[in-house]
Amino acid sequence: MQFTYFPKGVCSTKIDLEIEDGVVRHVHFTGGCDGNLKAVSALIEGMKVEDVQKRLSGIHCGLKSTSCADQLARGLAQALKEA
Repeated sequence: MQFTYFPKGVCSTKIDLEIEDGVVRHVHFTGGCDGNLKAVSALIEGMKVEDVQKRLSGIHCGLKSTSCADQLARGLAQALKEA
């Protein structure tokens, strides 16, 4: 399943996700800290969606109440609801 999530409150403006059988197959961020988000994507590809959510939910960026990683976790949750 392919899903696009539009994060709120962070520098990235779009997260494209590919999920297959409950596993994250591909993630692409538009905007944000390019190197860090490429690293996050590389680290979570091949992981179960639930494991990614547990690790990334609630992470803050500076004084923001969220982060690109937290928004990714929220996007994964929304993708599962709409599946």
